[in-house]
Amino acid sequence: MTSSMTFETMFSLKGRVALVTGAAYGIGFAIARALAKAGAKVAFNCRSRQHLEMALEEYRKEGVDARGYIADVTEETQVKDLIAKIERDLGTIDILVNNAGIIKRIPMTEMSVEEYRQVVDIDLVAPFIVAKAVLPGMIRQGHGKIINICSMMSELGRETVSAYAAAKGGLKMLTRNICAEYGGANIQCNGIGPGYIATPQTAPLREIQPDGSRHPFDQFILAKTPAARWGTPEDLEGPAIFLASDASDFVNGHILYVDGGILAYIGKQP
Repeated sequence: MTSSMTFETMFSLKGRVALVTGAAYGIGFAIARALAKAGAKVAFNCRSRQHLEMALEEYRKEGVDARGYIADVTEETQVKDLIAKIERDLGTIDILVNNAGIIKRIPMTEMSVEEYRQVVDIDLVAPFIVAKAVLPGMIRQGHGKIINICSMMSELGRETVSAYAAAKGGLKMLTRNICAEYGGANIQCNGIGPGYIATPQTAPLREIQPDGSRHPFDQFILAKTPAARWGTPEDLEGPAIFLASDASDFVNGHILYVDGGILAYIGKQP
């Protein structure tokens, strides 16, 4: 960052090329939309044509000219092809957001090894594969931003999420190691750790019960969150733009938890 940089240019992504994996909906969609509105040319991937077309329609409704591609980020050959297509269509990737992920809520003693491996493969191995594919281009051009979507489970354990917590904990350390290994090439790798976010996927956990009370899990989250609310996908937009922009050029290996204060709070005394 230069001393002559204005406030507007500090956070501008004009002319930058961003890849947000798994950005067909939810958190990834919100981040991709934010990067586009800050000036970036945005690409995303899906594993199915149906989801790709649905996502492109949603982006169009938001006024975002996003490029969509079919690719499975757990397959290195497909990722290499994906990166080559994006570079051909849009240019060298300046910003990578490793967002694609899954969770399986299964007690550890009931979880199969295959189920465990699937979670780790998507949540931890895939970010390695995609980062490995974009790093050479970032090194050549002398700058790059990698944002890994971590989790509060990068820090905490919880019942039924052994695979997810292991993968997200590993992703935190992969983030730090990319920083350690490539910081000298002017590449910043940081993470965002979302708290509990109100998305269509979490809507059943927030439904008002027949007796008019809140869902028990909804009550649990509100009691554990100093902000006393669920987060929204929009709450992640500012942090994503910051970590993707020149404003964060000396921020590296950091996990920014966007959780309404949960990790800072032990909870109310009963």
